[in-house]
Amino acid sequence: MATSAALADALKALVAPLSFAARGGFAGLAKLKDFEGTVRAAVERARKAGDAGAAGLLDGLSREGDAFDAQPLDERKKRVARLAGLLAMVPLTLPEELGGPAAQLSLTGLPPPAPKATAKPAPAQKMLELPLPDAPPATPLELPLAGLGARHVVDGLRARGIKSAGDLLYFLPRRYEDRRDVRPIGTLLGGASVVAVGTIQKMGAVFKGRRRAYEMVIGDGSGTIRAQWWRFTQGMFKKYAIGARVIVSGEVREHPRFGKSLSHPDLELIGADTDDALETAAAQDSFGRIIPIYTDVEGVSQRALRRLVRKAVEAAAPAIVDPLPQELREKRELLSAREALTFAHFPPDDTDLRVLDGRASPAHRRLVYEELFLLQCGLALKKRGVKIEPGIAFKADDAAIARAASRLPFKLTNAQRRALGQIAADMAKSEPMNRLLQGDVGSGKTAVALCAALLAIESGYQAALMAPTELLAEQHHRNLSKLLEGTGVRCALVTGSLKARAREDADRALRTGYVQLAIGTHALAEEATRFSNLGLVVVDEQHRFGVLQRASLINKGARPDVLVMTATPIPRTLAMTVYGDLDASVIDELPPGRTPIVTRVYGEKQRAKAYELVRGQLAAGRQAYFVLPLVEESEKLVDIKDAIGEHERLARDVFPEFRLGLVHGRLSAEERDAVMDRFRSGEVQLLVATTVIEVGVDVPNASVMVVEHAERFGLSQLHQLRGRVGRGAAKSLCLLLAGYAQSAVGRERLAVMEATTDGFRIAEEDLRLRGMGELVGTRQSGMPDLAVADLARDQAILQDVRDDAFALIAADPELQRPEHRALARALYERWAGKLSLARVG
Repeated sequence: MATSAALADALKALVAPLSFAARGGFAGLAKLKDFEGTVRAAVERARKAGDAGAAGLLDGLSREGDAFDAQPLDERKKRVARLAGLLAMVPLTLPEELGGPAAQLSLTGLPPPAPKATAKPAPAQKMLELPLPDAPPATPLELPLAGLGARHVVDGLRARGIKSAGDLLYFLPRRYEDRRDVRPIGTLLGGASVVAVGTIQKMGAVFKGRRRAYEMVIGDGSGTIRAQWWRFTQGMFKKYAIGARVIVSGEVREHPRFGKSLSHPDLELIGADTDDALETAAAQDSFGRIIPIYTDVEGVSQRALRRLVRKAVEAAAPAIVDPLPQELREKRELLSAREALTFAHFPPDDTDLRVLDGRASPAHRRLVYEELFLLQCGLALKKRGVKIEPGIAFKADDAAIARAASRLPFKLTNAQRRALGQIAADMAKSEPMNRLLQGDVGSGKTAVALCAALLAIESGYQAALMAPTELLAEQHHRNLSKLLEGTGVRCALVTGSLKARAREDADRALRTGYVQLAIGTHALAEEATRFSNLGLVVVDEQHRFGVLQRASLINKGARPDVLVMTATPIPRTLAMTVYGDLDASVIDELPPGRTPIVTRVYGEKQRAKAYELVRGQLAAGRQAYFVLPLVEESEKLVDIKDAIGEHERLARDVFPEFRLGLVHGRLSAEERDAVMDRFRSGEVQLLVATTVIEVGVDVPNASVMVVEHAERFGLSQLHQLRGRVGRGAAKSLCLLLAGYAQSAVGRERLAVMEATTDGFRIAEEDLRLRGMGELVGTRQSGMPDLAVADLARDQAILQDVRDDAFALIAADPELQRPEHRALARALYERWAGKLSLARVG
């Protein structure tokens, strides 16, 4: 392929490390570090070269580099060969050790199809690789957008990751507008979405108070209306002039003094003949019909976007090979992909607008089903990949469980015993455990995890517990070390703030096997930390770690069992989606002696009452927390209280008779530990803190918490913070102080907190209010993004989807049947570079 010199120069940086890795039969591959970052940087430089014809090549390089460092050795060897094949097409001169297989690889970066097996293959002995169909010839779905639209439109879409006609087809409208009814301007009413035709009578930039806007006054003889744009450039309006006729649409606002206006309306220039103009505009998908409205793309108007989508639908939709097998479509009465995508972008005029906006049309139902089905098939493949990989069969019978539980100074609850039994049953199997342990704040997950660690240690292996913060890791180390005194089990703390000598001692103790239980932060996953015989990995508050961090720790053992824990209860729909490849255990019972927490929401006028409640608890010998969203005063958030300033004010003006302490993330480990030790001992009575105390702080004498600016926190975070009190027998209070500027969603969140302490109900509400993307963070979880489905809305369909997907993978685990080849291709595109993280959990 012909390429620019700039492109070749950018990609030259990959030749030397690939050559080093491949030399001597891949002898250097194990020493190749952060190659994923090297590929990413080279591809970014190459994209800036602006070679439109190289988009497929660069996508292939990016795909092969994704998560490279976390792959097993055999997979990295294959990727080196595939990367070399792609570089040979630039073309670049490759050294001898890279030249062999390079020329046999396709531009897409996909490996050539494996020969058909003549006999039943032996059971897999490594992580499952996604089955891959023969790479089909290029189709209209793979058409680059450069051939369909203007350059600025294409560039704007590319910045959002939309690079081909196929990508654009799945970029669905976020809502729809009814633009069939053109009304006289004089009849328009406030609050209505309207379409009107008129003449520009006045136009130009104006000031509205301190804000600058662009304004047009449009009239049609029956009245006038002002169209206003608050974000604009002069170039946006250079084709318009006073006297020009336009079609305008948007929501009417009515002001008693300034009259009717439209904010950021759609605007289109038309000719003198209104009927002809409307007909032309309708043909351009802007007026006279139900119009799709897309998520904003910087620098691209909705009209330009609709025109490009129309071209993509016409060019690519007829060529779609449906990824859902026909038998499944008939069973669930689903439209074809071609019908669904055409309908979703350009619905017929007789479609109910409410059905479209609710994504409840047959077309949307089909696309939701497809998205969730591909996701569930990927999870089924991930789960199968873990299950067929050989693991460790620990000694975990009833006697071993009883010995582990006897190390605790208390009896396990029924829920804890049930969860431990499920974990022990997994650990006794010769296949790797990949289990999620979830339970509300204070339910005793750590005690169960300790028992699991003791099962691994009794079988001659080491265990590691990775926590998200140093505060939590230090507390785990302190508590577990006490529990294990006199047992012969040795613990080590591994965190980033350890001094060099202490860190070296801990690493040596783990490397030699002297220490059996490692407790730490992400430092456990760093290259310097090595284990003698790692058998069990426990990840606490696992959603706070990136996928690759967890993978790095797990790769330090031959194939350790994995237990991931979360104190943020996970709604059933989310558990089936994000954690669908894990087996799950739930601790749904609190230990005896815990007193329910009373939560109250107070406004600014009730602040004095909140202070009196805190003073009463402190006077009774209890302790309290004040939680602030900021460490120190911010110029941008002038009305938000900060921990440093509030600590000074409370100590000086509100609670001068009590001893206060301050903890936040900018303190050194030594400073933070000193304050926390004084709080635990009771020397500090009131602790002012940021959310650094969200997890890992256990002070039973603390009975009251005040959360300032509670409307700024998410539901799950508020629930976690509230869990710092109520850990003793005393009645506990959580006071949520809300500022004046509360949104409707903010008020709803606080009402939920006041109404319930049920973590699972809170989690369901959090999912409903915030959605999966914000709640989980798909970059952290390693999950493909959901573009169409909504887990709160689509709960009813999810169980059917899961049943269908897991049944299909069980029946055809290699997706070799002819009717499943399109599905295999779609799965590769959706999950490329992510199924290899199956072990992570």
